[in-house]
Amino acid sequence: MEVNYHAMLMQWPDAGALLDLDSGRLQGANLKAAALLGVASESLAHMPLAQLCPPGRPSDLLLAQSQRALGGESVKFETELRTAGAALPCEVLLVRLPVPGRRLLHARFVDISRHVRAEQLRDGEGRVLELIARGAPLKDILDRLMLLIEAQSEGVQCSVLLLDDDGVTVHPISAPSLPPSYMASLEGLSIGPHAGSCGASMFFNKPVIAHDILTDPGWAPYAALASQYGLRSSWSTPIAPDKHTVLGSFAMYHHNVRSPTEDDMHLIDIATHLAGIAIERTRREHELAQHRENLEGLVAARTLDLTRAVEHADRINGELLHALDTLSRAQDELVRRDKMAALGALVAGVAHELNTPIGNSLMVATSLAERTRILAADLAVGLRRSALERYLADSGEAGELLVRNLKRAATLVAGFKQIAVDHASLERRDFSLTQLLSELAAPLKLAAKGARVNLALALEPGLMMDSYPGPLSQVVTELFENSLAHAFLDGHGGAVRITAAMRTGDLVAISVDDDGVGMAPQVQARAYDPFFTTRMGSGRSGLGLHVAHNIVSNILGGRIELRSTPSQGACFTLVVPLTAPLGPAPTAAGTHP
Repeated sequence: MEVNYHAMLMQWPDAGALLDLDSGRLQGANLKAAALLGVASESLAHMPLAQLCPPGRPSDLLLAQSQRALGGESVKFETELRTAGAALPCEVLLVRLPVPGRRLLHARFVDISRHVRAEQLRDGEGRVLELIARGAPLKDILDRLMLLIEAQSEGVQCSVLLLDDDGVTVHPISAPSLPPSYMASLEGLSIGPHAGSCGASMFFNKPVIAHDILTDPGWAPYAALASQYGLRSSWSTPIAPDKHTVLGSFAMYHHNVRSPTEDDMHLIDIATHLAGIAIERTRREHELAQHRENLEGLVAARTLDLTRAVEHADRINGELLHALDTLSRAQDELVRRDKMAALGALVAGVAHELNTPIGNSLMVATSLAERTRILAADLAVGLRRSALERYLADSGEAGELLVRNLKRAATLVAGFKQIAVDHASLERRDFSLTQLLSELAAPLKLAAKGARVNLALALEPGLMMDSYPGPLSQVVTELFENSLAHAFLDGHGGAVRITAAMRTGDLVAISVDDDGVGMAPQVQARAYDPFFTTRMGSGRSGLGLHVAHNIVSNILGGRIELRSTPSQGACFTLVVPLTAPLGPAPTAAGTHP
């Protein structure tokens, strides 16, 4: 297969190479790869993979992506590769070759330097426009612009000259890479047909291209000056935003004989456009400064009107502040009423739930007391054996009823206590979420087996948390039991899946989803309400999801997301930070999203 692959690699239309991760070296590359990297194809054979990266740049990214590709997926990423000249931005595609016992990858390299430069150009244009918008000094703006253009084309040096108001005299303002002494020699020169590329472009109001300064007639008076600094070509374009009024010129110099390419002309258009905006804005600001002195009279005339307007605004502001204060008091009252309403609903729910077991216990105790009184009366006149046996049977049955009802009441009280979890009594520690959920799955699977439900796990390895493992386990267990109780009706089995994976930032998502009957919108809206349950009378108190919501919000510092469609299952997702808050979250009791 390797022989066939090498033959195919040589005919591959893109730059390609064979990477051997066992030896950590290249096993071959085609001619296009050699041309892209600027080395002979023989030199690429058996080259260490680390040498593909530029000097001083770690090869961790390349090796990490190679490991991903070994998993069977095609991996595409951007990085810089080492070339004979400099670091070259490239897009790399890695695909594993199915060779038993070997870890071989096919690599495709695509030069994206043009794309990268285009992105840098767009970003640079934005920064220049931002400087213009902020009113930065003109020289700072133009220096930034010249450096931006120079970074787009190798070996170029750029300059901007300003044309004086007299329309003849030039003044250098920006040339960050040209010798200062050369630019100083241009100060005060006059434009004209033989005044170099810049002077001629401003004189004729059109681009002037000097391919070779030494032989160009327009450079005759200044050819010796340019030669002192090694300048051989100069392309100049007038800066005239309105196409008629020349404000200055933009020039590109090279140290070799050269004509502009299409890309060069594009850069010239960008530079003259942005320079025109900056220069025109500066001139407008100068004109405004001159006119500002003439506005003092108008300002004085408007002072009285402005004073009256301020007084009126102050009056309106006072009314607005009064209205805001009234609104704030009303808002506080609404919050207070909401809290009282929530407390009332909670108290009513507690009373309703406890009324049945306590009432039953009271009735049984009353009946037992009456039977005891009758037994005592019979004892005084002569107790018969049958009466004692009936009493003992009734007492036993009454005792069982009392124990059952009191246990029910105790269970409800324990559930009520969980509504307001004591933050200080909880154990906080570092733990592995992956291990915690894996261990929790064992008892859950026993419950799932009894309900004919298949439990599956999909846990990202290495998830470490600094949080509260007890409450977290309680929430996951409650969500699982909620699925068993509500998702699979009439004994029909199904599947429940528990997943855990990182999200962006310091957040982890833990999901419990099932393929059961799902939840109607009106049920979803009340899912976290205390004492709300769709299985009333089947042992469900309606507190499970409410308690889970309180734990996630107040203890774990996260939130619960619910997604469900009728007949298509339900999915609860806990989104919690890896590091829990130091104290309880500021959430009002009994509230939820």
